[in-house]
Amino acid sequence: GVVAVAVVFLLMRSRTGLALMAMRDNVGAAETMGINIYRAKITCYIIACFFTGLAGGVMYMVQGYILPDSGFSINWTVAMTFMVIIGGMGTMEGPILGAILYVLLTQFLFNFPGMSMIILGIIAVVVIMIAPKGIMGTLYEKTGFEILSLRRSMPKNLAVKKKE
Repeated sequence: GVVAVAVVFLLMRSRTGLALMAMRDNVGAAETMGINIYRAKITCYIIACFFTGLAGGVMYMVQGYILPDSGFSINWTVAMTFMVIIGGMGTMEGPILGAILYVLLTQFLFNFPGMSMIILGIIAVVVIMIAPKGIMGTLYEKTGFEILSLRRSMPKNLAVKKKE
């Protein structure tokens, strides 16, 4: 978990990460700026495959067996979506916070098996209405607070100096 977050953080702060963020925003503009779209997509695909395979291997070791339902059930999809939306897409901390909240809520709602998904859905709708960018996205928007910032500041020697 921590290694994956560190790798993603370092990747997004690298030249490749900047290329991926430029592609996310506008593929045509990124290509015009000289980014090799094919190479960036292949790199992203390889990294995603590596971590997906690693997660599958860890999941097998923890459970001791693999079934199609283990990774392809609607519950798995809803859980991942809940974590990302509640925490906040586009932030490094958002999905981590979302995962922590999801685990805490599922443990708290363990005694209500039939109602737990409905309650999680209601919580998701309320959070989306109150904080459309997720908890961390809204927190950053309101206060500027960020733990793992992907933003870069311009070097001092290149910054435009204000006239006095």
